Amino acid sequence: MAQSSNQKTRVVIAGGGFGGVRAARQLASNPALEVTLISQSGHFSYYPQLYHAATGGVRSEAAIPLAELFEGRPVKLVHDTVTVLDADNKVITGASNTNYEYDELILGLGSVTNYFGIQGLKEFSYDIKTIEGAEEFKHHLHEQLVKNQHPELHYVVVGGGPTGVELAAALGEYLQRIVKRHNISTPNYRVELVEAAPRLLPRSPESLAARVQQRLESLGVHVMTGAVVEAETADTLRLKGESITTQTVIWTAGVSNNPFFANNADYFTLAKNKKVEVNEQLEAQPNVYVIGDGAATQFSGMAQTAINDAGFVVRDIHRKLAGKSRPAYHPTAPISVIPVGGWWAAVQWGRVQLYGYPGWILRRLADLIGYADMESWPRAMRVWMQDGRYEDGCTICNKPAR
Repeated sequence: MAQSSNQKTRVVIAGGGFGGVRAARQLASNPALEVTLISQSGHFSYYPQLYHAATGGVRSEAAIPLAELFEGRPVKLVHDTVTVLDADNKVITGASNTNYEYDELILGLGSVTNYFGIQGLKEFSYDIKTIEGAEEFKHHLHEQLVKNQHPELHYVVVGGGPTGVELAAALGEYLQRIVKRHNISTPNYRVELVEAAPRLLPRSPESLAARVQQRLESLGVHVMTGAVVEAETADTLRLKGESITTQTVIWTAGVSNNPFFANNADYFTLAKNKKVEVNEQLEAQPNVYVIGDGAATQFSGMAQTAINDAGFVVRDIHRKLAGKSRPAYHPTAPISVIPVGGWWAAVQWGRVQLYGYPGWILRRLADLIGYADMESWPRAMRVWMQDGRYEDGCTICNKPAR
C-alpha cells in the first residue's frame, strides 16, 4: 500500500514485556511514526521481581501499569491478544477480531509455561510467571498457615534455574516471617528444590552452581538434583523413584515459545527449539521483526537481551526510513545476577564471578537500571525503593481459595 509523503509510518508492537515496552517508548519520540502497542495485560511485568512479589514483596515492584509507563507519550495502547498474521497484506488480527494494519511490525510476545505434558502439573501446581500467579501463590500460603492453621511439611519448588533458585531461597525466609508475625505453632517444614538435570543452573558454570547450592543449603533448602517429575495429584508430587506429600508445588522448570508463531507457520521458520529464525536485522519476514524470547538468537530468554533487541530494532527502523545502511545485529552477552536469600547474590560477568553482599549490590543496581529502561528516572527510583517493603498477606486471606 503506497503512502503519501506526509503520512505517518505505522509501527505495531505486539507484546508488553521488556522488548515491546522499550521499543515503544523509544519509537514514540519520532514524530514521523504512529506507534501502537498491543498487550494482553494492562500492566508491565518486571520478571526479576516476581519471585519477590510471590514471597511478600509489594506488587508495585513487579507490576507497573502500562498507562503509567507511557504517560505523555504518543503511543496507542490496546488490550488484545494477537492471533493471526497476514504478512502479505501487512495486517495482524487480535482475539477481539480487530485488524491492525502496519508498515513495521515488532513481535515481542515472550514465552509461555510448558508443563511438558506431565499429568496433573497444570491443574495442581502454582505458576509465578505472572503477577496474578504470584499473588495466588501468596494467598495460598496464608490460607494454609494463618486461616486454616495447616502448614505443609514440604514446600516444593520444581526447576533449578534462576527463578527456582531465587524463589526457593526467598520462600523459607517468607514462611518464617509469616509464622513469627502470627505466632503460629508449626511442625518442622522443609523447602525442597527439585531439578531434573545433574546439577542446579545447567546454563551457568559449574563453579557458580556449586556456590549457589552451598548457599541454598545454608538457608535450609533441601536440593534434589537428577530428580525427574512424573506426575502431580492434589496432595502428592511423584518423582521417578519416590513421592513427596505436598499441596504446594511451584513449577518454574519449563517455558516454550509463544504459540502464535507455530499457529502462523506460513510466515515463520522455526528452529529446533521452536524459536523463530531471523535475519541480520532480526526480521522473520520483510518488515516483521521478532525480538526477545521468541527469536532464535544467542542469549534469547534474558530480559537484557530483549531490551538490547528492542534498541537494535528501533535503530534499524530509523535507518531504514532514512534510507541509510543497516548494520547487522550482534548479540551481547548479558550479566547474570541471581539473588539467593537476603543480601546475597551470585554474579557471572564474563569470566568474573562475585558472591555475597557485593553481588547483591550489583543486583540492586541492575534492578534500578532495569526500571529506568522502562520509565523515567524519578519513577524508576520510586519503584526501586519499594524493595525493602513487604505486604501483609493476610489482607488477602478473605479471598476465596483456589
